[in-house]
Amino acid sequence: MVPDINYWAVLVATASTLVVGSVWYTPKVFGTLWMRLAKVDPDSAGSAVGPIVVTVVVSFLSAWVLAGATYIAWTFYGGGFLGAALATAGFLWVGFTAARFVTHDAFEGRPPALTLLNVVHELVTFAVMALVIGLWAPAGV
Repeated sequence: MVPDINYWAVLVATASTLVVGSVWYTPKVFGTLWMRLAKVDPDSAGSAVGPIVVTVVVSFLSAWVLAGATYIAWTFYGGGFLGAALATAGFLWVGFTAARFVTHDAFEGRPPALTLLNVVHELVTFAVMALVIGLWAPAGV
């Protein structure tokens, strides 16, 4: 079975990650805390172009996988497509994203507060992507 994917939803979900990240890491929200915990010096930071390009590519891949996995879960379990998208995002987040962040950050000695800040950011990011994908289901769903 080849999952039916709405690529417009994937593109909008990809863009949503940039919006979530821009809000989450702004100094008035969690940006100042993140810079302190991650030991990032804003005065010596280089160009953001490279990291933004990487973010777009990785976000597209995440949204594409989420859309495909959602379709497969929805086909298998039935129910509503939005519910399938939200549940799939939650399972993918906890089983892959959060688990890997916690593992890597523990071995790298990062502060638990930084790990928590970043994994919750990823949870919000996946939830927003799931909303976009779930509300804008492929044609025929």
